[in-house]
Amino acid sequence: MSEEGTGVSEEFGKEFWEERYRGHAAAGARRPNPQLITEAGGLPPGTALDAGCGEGADAVWLASRGWRVTAVDIAATALRRAREHAQALGDAVASRIEWIEADLTTWAPAAGHFDLVSTHYVHPAAARDALFRRLAASVAPGGTLLVVGHHPSAPQAHVSHAAAREVHFTAEEIAAGLDPERWDIAVAEARTRSVTTRDGREIVLRDAVLRTRRRLDGHV
Repeated sequence: MSEEGTGVSEEFGKEFWEERYRGHAAAGARRPNPQLITEAGGLPPGTALDAGCGEGADAVWLASRGWRVTAVDIAATALRRAREHAQALGDAVASRIEWIEADLTTWAPAAGHFDLVSTHYVHPAAARDALFRRLAASVAPGGTLLVVGHHPSAPQAHVSHAAAREVHFTAEEIAAGLDPERWDIAVAEARTRSVTTRDGREIVLRDAVLRTRRRLDGHV
C-alpha cells in the first residue's frame, strides 16, 4: 500500500504492485496464510474484511468457510486473478466475496461493521499507524482484528532502508496503539514459517502476529 506525498510511498504505489503482479504468472490455487488458518479457523463465520487481499487466497478460504468477505487491494491484476480463482470454485464461494480496487491509505471501511478484519503483510509505508486505526475502527463489537506482518528480524531485501521501518514491525508495536479498555489481546508474538520460493528453495520467514478482540461494550 502507499501513502501519498512521501518518497517512501511511491515505492509501494499502484504502479509498483501492478508491475509486481504482471511480472509473474498467476499463482493458481495459492494457499491461505497459515496464520489466518490458525487464528481464524475456530471463529464462527460472519462478515470479514480482507485488507490487502492480493490474489485472493485468504478471501477465498474465508468464503469457503461461510464468511461474507469484502476483499480490497490496490492492484487490478491481483483482483482479476482473485476473481478467477473464486469463480473456479463455484458460485457458492464466488458470491460470498465483494472485490474492491482501492488504496488502503485513503479507502475507509465502514465503522464497526466487520466480525473479522484481517490484514497480512500490508505495505502502508508512512501511513502505518493511521491505517491500523481505520482497520481497528471497522471491527464490530465482539469482533476480531488480525494483523500479520513482517517481523523486524525477517529478511528486508524487498524493501528500501527508508521503507523497512514501516513495513516491518512487532505485534507489540501494533497492540500498543489500541486502547486497552476497548480491546482484549489474545495473541501478540513472533512466529516462524517455512515457504518455498519460485525457484524451489525452502526459506524460513518470521511473522509478527496480533489477534485481538474488540470488547462488546467498547467504542472505537
